Amino acid sequence: MMRDMAREESLHSINEASSNLPRRAFMAGLGIAGASFSTLLAACNESASQTTGGVGNPPNVQRLKAAFTNDDLTNTWCAQGKQVAEAWGRWFGVDITWYDGGGSVDQQIQALADIASKQWDFVAIQALGVDTLIDSVTQMINKGVSVIQMDTVIDSSNSTNITTFLGADNVYMGEVSSTALFEKMGGKGKVIMTEGPLSHTGAQGRTRGFYQALAKYPNIELLEHAPADWDVKKVAQLWENYLSEYQDIGGGFFHNDDMALAAVQVIQKAKRSISVSGIDAMPPAIQAVIDGTMVATVRNPSGRVHWGALVMGILASTGVKNIPKYILADGPVVTQENGPGLIFMEDQFLL
Repeated sequence: MMRDMAREESLHSINEASSNLPRRAFMAGLGIAGASFSTLLAACNESASQTTGGVGNPPNVQRLKAAFTNDDLTNTWCAQGKQVAEAWGRWFGVDITWYDGGGSVDQQIQALADIASKQWDFVAIQALGVDTLIDSVTQMINKGVSVIQMDTVIDSSNSTNITTFLGADNVYMGEVSSTALFEKMGGKGKVIMTEGPLSHTGAQGRTRGFYQALAKYPNIELLEHAPADWDVKKVAQLWENYLSEYQDIGGGFFHNDDMALAAVQVIQKAKRSISVSGIDAMPPAIQAVIDGTMVATVRNPSGRVHWGALVMGILASTGVKNIPKYILADGPVVTQENGPGLIFMEDQFLL
């Protein structure tokens, strides 16, 4: 009875405090509370297990250690994901060590070797190249470390006992973004596709989606397609060459927004009118859709993928056994109407 009264008083105090604080400040305050917050979580956990069989329990009541790696922190999608994961890690009591892939398969292989030599509760990975990290990942799994893959495939054979995969449907994103572009072009004209790295499974899916859309528009002609590896400098060089060679480009489809916006600058500088679409729905690209500078982008939810990987890692590390091998983290096509709300959700580390 006394324990129930104490728990109710603690919950009342937190609810009262949270009503006067922004969400991030409140969560940060919980993190600072340390032992008292852990005690509260334990009490809630006990109560929930008695009434719901564990559904809705707080995911962990002790600090965990995790390593994260993604493609390249100069890529705004990756940088946003790091910011989100680290914020949620503070809120949920996970100490994260970040290994930047640096846009280099070799650098990420070396990073994984270092990660595999240490002890973690879980590891979350966005692989730059499919099948490049299997040895280190297998070593970690054999040591009992839960491995979460984010956005890209680690093992094409699917034989590695990875806990789960969180990511968007890249084929879908490529198709809907391309379709919006082709519709803007009136279903006819000449288009160029600028791709991500050819070994990147997300880029591979976006290419398939593009071709699925292209097959439905027989009056759209593909002039060129080439990888720019998410590198805005490569994009600028490619598109300066394209604009010099072709005078009748109607549209450009880009595998991510960073590349799309880099090309927009080149196009505007040349005083050309070319419709552009991308993928990721980063805030600058959302604003470009709102302003009419870009035709379309679709959300590859970096927030959901990275905080989802953190939460799945916590669950796996604390004994949850029924985690599905695939979890879709989808996002909407951006319009002028939904754009402001999407930017707000991203700013709150939710989408």
